Amino acid sequence: MQMTQTAARVRVPHALEWPRTLLLGVLALLVALPAHGADVRVKDMARIQGVRDNELFGYGLIIGLNGTGDSTQTVFTVQSVVNMLQRLGVNVPRSQITVKNVAAVVVTAKLPPFAKPGTTVDVQVSSMGDATTLQGGVLLMTPLQAADGKVYAVAQGAISIGGFVASGGAAGNSVTKNHPTAGRVPNGAIIEREVPMAVVENQTLAMSLNNPDFTTAGRLADVVNSAFGEARARAEDAATIRVAVRPGEELVPLIARLESLRVVVDQVAKVVINERTGTIIMGSDVRLSTVAIAHGNLSVQIKTDYNASQPAPFANKGRTVVTPQTDVGVKEDRNRLSVIPEGASIGDLVQGLNALGVTSRDLISILQAIKQAGGLQAELEIL
Repeated sequence: MQMTQTAARVRVPHALEWPRTLLLGVLALLVALPAHGADVRVKDMARIQGVRDNELFGYGLIIGLNGTGDSTQTVFTVQSVVNMLQRLGVNVPRSQITVKNVAAVVVTAKLPPFAKPGTTVDVQVSSMGDATTLQGGVLLMTPLQAADGKVYAVAQGAISIGGFVASGGAAGNSVTKNHPTAGRVPNGAIIEREVPMAVVENQTLAMSLNNPDFTTAGRLADVVNSAFGEARARAEDAATIRVAVRPGEELVPLIARLESLRVVVDQVAKVVINERTGTIIMGSDVRLSTVAIAHGNLSVQIKTDYNASQPAPFANKGRTVVTPQTDVGVKEDRNRLSVIPEGASIGDLVQGLNALGVTSRDLISILQAIKQAGGLQAELEIL
């Protein structure tokens, strides 16, 4: 007599798979990319040396918290409150101060280039002590200094944490949204000092490529010389292009003209693989040597039948027992051998892999094997 029947199916070796149509759609999109890079504005691929942000930071206090500030165990917060009150002419013994409505924070901001006094910028505040949330707090006046020790801005204002903390009281249950011990003060800092920018040195203007490349640097210099009708630009290295500035030439129109030029950006052939998410990105310049690919799927099926063994009729000492019977079957799919010719592009690779019906995890294994065999003419970067 057969009582129950169960079956378990284990598939090897795939732990992560994408839909085949999605994978092939992404690869087909990459095939449509230009074969020799994209036509990009100089503004989007390079920056003017000397034009940069500057980091600012300061130490401040946030007041007005609803009992969610630093505890008395946070010594520096208590000391800061005592010092502030003394500057205001109020002398209170340290032992008499409770700071549960006050939190010590580090205030950071970015000073943009050419920022004039009176300009406002956003600031970021982060708790230093054991405050539970900064919700509803107000940042007191905090000087912000740069690496040279000079104060360039002053911050003050209401904190926005973009979330909340709700507690169930004595029950101890709570709900938290976002990060409650860090927040922002929109337009919370006023610039007090301007940072001088040295854009032109020795009658030359320097541009730095965001992604250094000798070919792109040479092309940029050629485009600039062609646009101005004279040899004014030269590539100093893979990242720096120097442009001559004529005496008395206005700088702003010159930079605006340079930024509007368009250059074909070159890039290194590279394949980037993220094994955690199954993401695969391949550049349009990736090429393959002649390789043959065969990738099979192995399936293991385990099936268990539970049978009952009963004693003979009228047996006095007999009893019914369950006897499991397990069958193990192994099946390996038969896939065709696909040959990719020498110099094949991504389009050829997509067609070959489409014939094999590979998944994202299959493609990762195949690319790694091709690279080890010396057939992948590109950098293979695994995240």
